[in-house]
Amino acid sequence: MTVGNIKPTKEKKSRKSKKAVVNEKSPLLPTKHEEDAGFDEFDGASFSGAVFNLSTTIVGAGIMSLPATMKVLGLIPGIAVIIFMAFLTDASIELLLRFSRASKSASYGGLMGDTFGKYGRMLLQICVLVNNIGVLIVYMIIIGDVLSGSTSSGIHHPGVLEGWFGVHWWNGRFFVLLVTTLAIFAPLASLKRIDSLKFTSALSVGLAVVFLVITVGITVFKLISGTISMPRLLPDVYDLTSFFKLFTVVPVLVTAYICHYNVHSIDNELEDNTQIKAVVRTALTLCSSVYVMTSLFGFLLFGDATLDDVLSNFDSNLGIPYGSLLNDAVRISYAAHLMLVFPIVFFPLRLNLDGLLFPSARPLTLDNLRFALISTGLIGLTFLGANFIPSIWDAFQFTGATAAVCIGFIFPAAVTLRDRYGIATKKDKILCIFMIVLAVFSNLVAIYSDAYSLFRKNTSPTE
Repeated sequence: MTVGNIKPTKEKKSRKSKKAVVNEKSPLLPTKHEEDAGFDEFDGASFSGAVFNLSTTIVGAGIMSLPATMKVLGLIPGIAVIIFMAFLTDASIELLLRFSRASKSASYGGLMGDTFGKYGRMLLQICVLVNNIGVLIVYMIIIGDVLSGSTSSGIHHPGVLEGWFGVHWWNGRFFVLLVTTLAIFAPLASLKRIDSLKFTSALSVGLAVVFLVITVGITVFKLISGTISMPRLLPDVYDLTSFFKLFTVVPVLVTAYICHYNVHSIDNELEDNTQIKAVVRTALTLCSSVYVMTSLFGFLLFGDATLDDVLSNFDSNLGIPYGSLLNDAVRISYAAHLMLVFPIVFFPLRLNLDGLLFPSARPLTLDNLRFALISTGLIGLTFLGANFIPSIWDAFQFTGATAAVCIGFIFPAAVTLRDRYGIATKKDKILCIFMIVLAVFSNLVAIYSDAYSLFRKNTSPTE
C-alpha cells in the first residue's frame, strides 16, 4: 500500500497496452511523494501470484492462536465465528475497492485522503504502523519460541535447536533472531516490488499446508487409537467474568484476517485489474479453510491444554510413532513459513512510514538511501520488540483491539457512510453500522476483560 492519491485517466480491463501520457509541462522527475509515481512501473502480476501474495498476507501468525480461541469459545461457536469473519472481511474489502474505483484512488491511504483529507490518510498510516509492527514482532516471537524455546506459566518449552544440541549461547533467543534477521529478513525486505515475492509467498503457503497436513495426520491417528477425549463444543460460561472472557478472542480473530493494507498494492500490479475481487475471494476461501482445519484439529489434539501459541504444544510426547520427528517438522515448517511472510507484511509498513515522515519527498523506490534507512530502522525496531514482549497473545490483544479493527472494519465502514460519490446502498450502510457497532463493542469488552483479569492477577493474595 502506498500513500496519497492516484488519479489515473481511466480504469482499464487490461494494462498490457497502456501507454504513458506525456505532458510537455510535466517535470522530468516527480517533485512530490505522490502515489501515482511508479504506478505504471510494473503491472504484469498474474492471478496466481496475486492469490499467493494476498494469502500470505492473511495466513500469518494469527493461525497459531486460533486453536486457543477454540478453548475459549468451544468448537461450534469458534468455527462459526471464523467463517463469519471471512464473510465480513470480504464485504469490507469489496467496499474499499468499490469506493477506490469511484474516487480513482489506487491505495487505501489515497481513499482515506480523498474521503477525510490528510488527517484521515495520516490516521490510516499510523494504524498500519501499529498493526504491522505488532504483527512482525509476533512473527519474531514465534520464530524465537520454535527455535530457542519459551517459558509459559513457569513451564519451559524447549526449542528445536535446544532439543537437538542442548543449551548454548549460539542457540539462545537473541542470537537466533539476530542471525534470522540478518540472513533472511533483511535480504527479502530489500525487494522493492511486492510481485517479486510471489515465489516465496507460494513456498510459504506450501509450508503452512505442510504444518496443517502433519497436524491433521497426528490427530486422525490418535482419534483412531482412541487417545483423544471429546472436546468442549460450547463455551464454559458460569458468571459475568467468564462471559466477558469470550470477547477476548475478538482481537485475535480480527488480526487473523487483516490484509486490507496490501489489497491495493496487489491490485495495482495485476495485469488485469478486474480480477482483484476473484483474487480476494479465492485467497479468503483458501485461508478460512486452513483456519478452520487448524483450529479444529489443533484443539482436538491438545484440548484444554492448548497454549496461546499452539506451536509450543509440539514439544511434548505425542504418544505416536516418530512423534519427536513430527514435532520438529511441524515447528520448523511453520517457523520457515513466518520467515517468508515477514517481507509481505513489511512492504506496506515501510511505505506508510515513509509517507507519514516524508509526504513531499520523491517516491521511496527512487531514493536508495531513504529506502535503506527506513528498512533498517523498522527491522531493528521489530527485532528489539521481539526480545522484550513475552507473549503473542499480549501483542495480538493490543494490535487487534486498536489498529487492526480500524483498518479492517471501522475505516471501510466510515468511508461508505460518508459516501462522497453517492454509490452506497441502504444495505451497505446497514452493514457498515453493524460492523462499527460490533467492532467497537467487542473490542471495548475485550479490553475491559483483559484489564480486569490483569488487575485480579496482580491483586490476588500470594500463597
